[in-house]
Amino acid sequence: MRKLNYTKKIYDSGALAIVRDKTDRILEIAEGITKGGINVIEVSYTNENAPEAIEKLRTKFNEKLLVGAGTILDGETAKDAIAHGAQFIYSPMFDIQVSKLANQYQIPYAPGCTSVTEAVEALRAGATFIKIFPYGGIVGTDLIKTLKTPIPYLPLIESGGINIDNANKWLMAGADILGIGSTFSKGSVSEITEKARKIRDIIDNFRN
Repeated sequence: MRKLNYTKKIYDSGALAIVRDKTDRILEIAEGITKGGINVIEVSYTNENAPEAIEKLRTKFNEKLLVGAGTILDGETAKDAIAHGAQFIYSPMFDIQVSKLANQYQIPYAPGCTSVTEAVEALRAGATFIKIFPYGGIVGTDLIKTLKTPIPYLPLIESGGINIDNANKWLMAGADILGIGSTFSKGSVSEITEKARKIRDIIDNFRN
């Protein structure tokens, strides 16, 4: 049941912090978002120390934080991430071997897809969420609205330029989960906490 439990944690959080180049501050970022009510974080494998960062987060925060691995492009890297404790896989592309491994180890998989056909094929192969990449961040919310019209059940994680000012717009367009990078990577712990609280309030008010 752990895939179901992890998926529910991601949905309940409604947002996740994306850490691409700030692993030296990752414990501070994690502390800030959890205090603010966001309890999911993704550590990009573009960082050389991503495996160690994932382990640190799992050890320090335990059940308070769901920790995933991002920018996973192949099965070998996915297996490494899972071995270091990754609880979900986030990627800019769809890979069938990564999907199989995620299903084997019962963790959510969110691949990036460039078309409706690819998104549906990824769902059929077991993907938990879909990220429209790179066009979501380029075109904006209109693309999400267009996709959700014929496929309202498409479970979307969207990232790329999402912040406090436009988060509600993305939710209204149909994004189910918000991936947030730079907003949560800047400032002190208390400043990150305040920003996370604002995002938490936006998500809760929209869902209610």
